[in-house]
Amino acid sequence: MTLAADIDCKQIREALGARSVVLVGLMGAGKSSIGRRLGQRLGLPFVDADTEIEKAAGMTIPEIFEKHGEPYFRSGEVRVVARLLDAGAQVLATGGGAYMNEETRARIRAQGISVWLKADLDVLLKRVRRRADRPLLKADDPAEVLRRLMDQRYPVYAEADLTVVSREASHEDIVDDVITAIAGHVATPRDPSIQ
Repeated sequence: MTLAADIDCKQIREALGARSVVLVGLMGAGKSSIGRRLGQRLGLPFVDADTEIEKAAGMTIPEIFEKHGEPYFRSGEVRVVARLLDAGAQVLATGGGAYMNEETRARIRAQGISVWLKADLDVLLKRVRRRADRPLLKADDPAEVLRRLMDQRYPVYAEADLTVVSREASHEDIVDDVITAIAGHVATPRDPSIQ
């Protein structure tokens, strides 16, 4: 197995070309914290789609949910992710529900490499309890909500190009795992018959 320390990040950037590395997964999987560090290691800008949605809307995500509802938020999310993907190579952290949209998945497939940060329920629960700004966790028992979201979303997240386990380890260990996975992926020639 190749170790991340042995991987030339410049070669990964060149192999990516204009494609982005797009992190997908549930809330608490580490998309933003891992993404920020991954961007630094790869020498690519890091962009958090949720932050960009808040900028575009002029309000926080909880405020968007409260004032306009989830369908309105999801519609804006599709547009913002599309705009971000058009901006070229970057590390992009998406919101937990973004990858559930078929149009967004197709765009990510065409313009990026998707990396699912897959975490177990206990890891997610420990992490989401640190923040009170998760609209989907406001109404019910967080464990039950996360279980339901895992059942709904994990089969779709499994369509991502790569899967990396987000576990209780240092951020740098997870970033190493992501870099190793990307290096293996970009080193494998793409089959032009696969759309």
